[in-house]
Amino acid sequence: MPRKTAIVILLACLSATVHAQTTALRKTIDSIATHSNAHIGVATLLLETGDTLTYRGNDHYPMQSVYKFPISLAILHQVDIGKYKLDEKILITKDDIMPIGHSPIRDAHPNGGVSMTLREISRYNIMESDGTACDVLLRLLGGTKKTNAYIKSLGVKGINIATTEKEQQSNDTTQYRNWATPIGITQLYKIYLQNKVLSSASYNTLWKDLAGSYPGANRIKGLLPKGTIVAHKTGTSGTNNGFTAATNDSGIIILPNGKHLILTVFVSDSKGSDAEREAWIAQISKAVYDHFK
Repeated sequence: MPRKTAIVILLACLSATVHAQTTALRKTIDSIATHSNAHIGVATLLLETGDTLTYRGNDHYPMQSVYKFPISLAILHQVDIGKYKLDEKILITKDDIMPIGHSPIRDAHPNGGVSMTLREISRYNIMESDGTACDVLLRLLGGTKKTNAYIKSLGVKGINIATTEKEQQSNDTTQYRNWATPIGITQLYKIYLQNKVLSSASYNTLWKDLAGSYPGANRIKGLLPKGTIVAHKTGTSGTNNGFTAATNDSGIIILPNGKHLILTVFVSDSKGSDAEREAWIAQISKAVYDHFK
């Protein structure tokens, strides 16, 4: 058999194998989504090759605290252009304090009146998913409209930052105004990794916080090999009458070969338990990991 013919046959076989594997992965995701009876969306991108896979990737989902990643990205950009300094002290006032919801800052300083560095506030925003920290950053950024405009200026259309944490607590439907598509959040992680929108110092600050973020240990990380590096941000709504609007996770997985796998999994409008919703994310994440590794 001529060498060129053999190469053509080999490439055709490889292409067929990859197609079959992709079809199998898509069927796995569809099976989990169908079984869950929830609105599940997935977007994944292997940065170094550009290979992608999406499932309902352009649908809108409430972000909840996933939006703290673009907010910290935006404030670190402000640091890079000289408006703020990472070690600058910021006064957290009583008006900044989140009345309800998760906020270690509020728990330690219920009346405000404490100063923290911008670095610390951003760390609380990402690592602790602190609602007070989030709203302080939005205040410094000039509000949700300016923050949203910055994210859109990066070329990302699938993210809409419309409300503060306090505003989301006003009623359960408000959270749907803060929406994203799985493709949009995945695109923003790609920009963060690849497009050098932050200085090295700001990039490393955000990476350390994302990699150290501890909420959601049973989501993307749940079924991955022990020690796998995952730099991510979760988002979780409350459950009302057995109905949960958002259980999310999105971030960057470092594969064994050192490549960067960006993955977003949104689970919305679900009647599943906490354990079930997190298990769906973990199962999808493991299937994606096995496919791309």
